[in-house]
Amino acid sequence: MEKSLREALIEILKQEVVLATGCTEPGAVALCVAKACETLGCEPEHVGLRLSKNVYKNAMGVGIPGTGMIGLPIAVAMAVTHGDSSRGLEVLTLPEGDVDDAKRWLANNGDRIEIGVKETSDKLYIECRCNGGGHSAVAVIACRHTNFIFLKRDEQVLLDHKQGLFQQAEEDTDPEVDNKQRLEMTARMVYDFATTAPLEELAFLKETVEYNTAASEIGLGGMGLHTGQILMEQSNGDTVHTVVARTVAASDARMDGCTKPVYSNSGSGNQGITCTLPPFYYGKLKGCDDEKILRALTMSHLMSIYIKRGIGRLSALCGIVNATMGVSSALTYLEGGGYEQVCYAMKNMINTLAGMVCDGAKPSCALKMSVGLYSAFVCSELAVHDRVVDRTDGLSESDIDCSIHNLGRLGKDGMNQTDDMILDIMTHKK
Repeated sequence: MEKSLREALIEILKQEVVLATGCTEPGAVALCVAKACETLGCEPEHVGLRLSKNVYKNAMGVGIPGTGMIGLPIAVAMAVTHGDSSRGLEVLTLPEGDVDDAKRWLANNGDRIEIGVKETSDKLYIECRCNGGGHSAVAVIACRHTNFIFLKRDEQVLLDHKQGLFQQAEEDTDPEVDNKQRLEMTARMVYDFATTAPLEELAFLKETVEYNTAASEIGLGGMGLHTGQILMEQSNGDTVHTVVARTVAASDARMDGCTKPVYSNSGSGNQGITCTLPPFYYGKLKGCDDEKILRALTMSHLMSIYIKRGIGRLSALCGIVNATMGVSSALTYLEGGGYEQVCYAMKNMINTLAGMVCDGAKPSCALKMSVGLYSAFVCSELAVHDRVVDRTDGLSESDIDCSIHNLGRLGKDGMNQTDDMILDIMTHKK
């Protein structure tokens, strides 16, 4: 593979696999609030948020790091009192004293916060308007969780990456535009890169293991639904159950408000956890060498990124689908499968998990992660025995990239009405 192409793929990996504290949607909202407050230059007297439906549902019921609380109001309070936009998606990593300040501010000023849904075609859209001291400020994030596209103080526009900001077309938020390269990726390209790139070019991904295993250890102590802890207690040394338990334990911790950052993938901490821990733990338990594990880790992350591009950064289709498809490719590679068997595994996954909906970020995401991971092991096992779903089955075609494209169409366009229904149900519970 040419060096220029390798460099482009490495840049995509470094852009999409980044540290994040807590669920990325509340983190991104807090980041936007922090930037708006910095732009305003004083403590706001009012904070108004308008969020796309996908952001709104993913921020409603998830734990906020270090607070013991769920939802956006406390995240907003943390951003108002101690927000620092230069920290990106680690903006919610605060010492205990700062968290206490935020709780006090929220107790006294909760009525200053107004949160609503923005009717927009953008799946990822966060708009913060705040005022205070006779001034006003606006900050807008779109397309990616850290991507500011508009800043304004009073009548002075400080940043405007898109003219006609509030009437963006759907194609403006195509996930392929998220990457500067606009590189047309294929499954073959991902496989060749992961299996042939010089190891020193992939070494940066080792840090994902360090951070995500730390979250797993915390989760195994009992957080969230205790999914990982209970599965580990029942694993009896079984390799598959052990890998699944250790992986979902990190999600238990993260979704319950763990203060430890994890490496995310495509804007999702759970997808980053999923792509990282199974190739690492399974490779270690199977006695694979470090090179094989690093290449499997690379394949898992980059294949998930490729699949996610077609689905869209936020969708009614659960991100565990693309993440565990990446895992299935890595497991197949670790078992000695070649490119053909990797494609078989992913086709099997498409016909297993297509249609799994995202009903918001929450502690029970660990359950969906376990379903996806057990499926990845089954689909990979079939693949290494050269068993694959027929091209006439469901979304599958003879060509893997066409099959992945079909999954993307389902997630990006076919499930829009599903998204509306999920949000309506979530916001009208008795």
